[in-house]
Amino acid sequence: MITTRSDAHCVHQTTLWILQNLRSYSWDAKALITLAAFTLEYGNYLHLNRVPTTDTLGNSLRQLNQVQTRKISADITELVTYIVHVLFDLKEWATWSDEGYDAEDVPDLTEALKEIPVFVYWTIASIVASTGNLVGVSQQQTLDAQLTKCKQQINYIEDYFNRRKNFDNPKDIVDRLKALIHRKGTDSPKIFEGTDLVKSGVDIFRQKHVLLFISSLDSIDDEISLLKSLYERLQENSKEPIKGYKKEDFKILWIPIVDKWEDIHKERFKTLKSGIKWYVVEYFSELPGLKIIRDEERIGYIGNPIIPVFNPQGIITNNDAMKLIFQWGIEAFPFRKIDGDELTLKWDWLWKIIKKAAPGLQVKEDRYTFIYGGTNNKWIKDFTLELEKIKRNDDIKRADVIIDNYQLGKDDPNRVPSFWIGIERKKQNKKHQEGVDCEIQRIVKSLFCLKRDPQGWIILSKGQNIKLLGHGEPAYLTLVEFQNWKDKVLEKGGFDIAFKQYYDIKAKEVSDREPCEVVNVDTPYSSNVIATISCPNPMCGRVMEPFKWVRIIVASICILYDIEVYE
Repeated sequence: MITTRSDAHCVHQTTLWILQNLRSYSWDAKALITLAAFTLEYGNYLHLNRVPTTDTLGNSLRQLNQVQTRKISADITELVTYIVHVLFDLKEWATWSDEGYDAEDVPDLTEALKEIPVFVYWTIASIVASTGNLVGVSQQQTLDAQLTKCKQQINYIEDYFNRRKNFDNPKDIVDRLKALIHRKGTDSPKIFEGTDLVKSGVDIFRQKHVLLFISSLDSIDDEISLLKSLYERLQENSKEPIKGYKKEDFKILWIPIVDKWEDIHKERFKTLKSGIKWYVVEYFSELPGLKIIRDEERIGYIGNPIIPVFNPQGIITNNDAMKLIFQWGIEAFPFRKIDGDELTLKWDWLWKIIKKAAPGLQVKEDRYTFIYGGTNNKWIKDFTLELEKIKRNDDIKRADVIIDNYQLGKDDPNRVPSFWIGIERKKQNKKHQEGVDCEIQRIVKSLFCLKRDPQGWIILSKGQNIKLLGHGEPAYLTLVEFQNWKDKVLEKGGFDIAFKQYYDIKAKEVSDREPCEVVNVDTPYSSNVIATISCPNPMCGRVMEPFKWVRIIVASICILYDIEVYE
């Protein structure tokens, strides 16, 4: 380097020679070793050039190094400063490269690598030229821009690693939610409860169970309607314990996912947000924890709406409760997978009996199905007629409600006895130690109560989810008075909910007309043939206490024949 002339050809040859001799070193090491050699010469010159004339030894060294005859251009100072700055950039690139970042996460590290050989060549050539006659760092600006991008990408990936660590080892639900949506500073996502800003942010969910609704903005009207209904049902009797949980402790939080927020997306979001009452995340940029949300080992959102459920400790109790809620609604509370399994067991036996007695019945998940029967042909005819009217009603069509109906025994009356025999066999099964078994026995008793109804009976289901076991008269009156509750079909988020609420009103009216007699189905006589008379109230149907109905008969005879009775 000392003997190389500043001619471009000579500088090029020396630079190639240096690169060849340092070929076993990394690119940053090549530049650093060359700079060290230059620094030895340049530093020696600077030191000896400042030796005072009184320093005999110093002056001798100046003469030996011919310092007094050398003229260093002022550009050399600028060159040295420039090269030191360049080496810092090169060192930063080398450090990031050694960290082992994935090329997909930090793509500009790979792009920078393409520029590094040229960059190092010109750095070494500049050092060799030593006088600055060659402007050898023309690639500096390009590398600077790429390193700036690298820094942004590395900050992003380091932020992701920290978020992932907090998400995987949360202190509670707030920690987990912060890993997904929280960012320090003024640009942190906002949380609204309906249209009201939540000033405490994610802290509002401390000690709460969270149903995290994650979706795009497209084609989610059905999901929004479902959650509206669920939200309203969570408000009903919210403090009443169910399976050890309270509905008031369950909150819905919507995180909308949009790749690039444009004006059309913002307007769509605002429209959707204006019609809901639960919690919503508002953030018109890339969500801080989006990578975790899309990580299949954590949440696994890939585009279709999902509802993972978190408990207050931040533990996921259901990876996706969407299908569970669509099928069972509030009955699936508290929305664990086991709750869906129990509901399936609760009704599966009955569906097997129904389908055996009604082989032509097709039950579809997105439809409501009325299954009905009884011994009163007039009631069956009237009920069917009213049901057909409702199926054609414009309000039902606007609500996108599809209703199917099936009269048990219409095509083959001989199948009706097999239906009740199947239920009788379930009643005879005395093994019901678990909660589900007890539920099944209560259903069996309700079905036999329906069987005794002189009018008829109905079973209303949405898909496989049986919503109501109903008596004939109040079910018929509910259909007849459809105009009184049709608006509730949309308000309550479902035909079944609106139907059942009005049915309960009619059932109470019917029951009040004929109060129940005192009954005791658990008396030691209940297995005796004498205890087979039911309560005259069709809404009850329970077996009366033997001595009670005997006294009623005796009293009736006495009244008929004007006989005075003494207690």
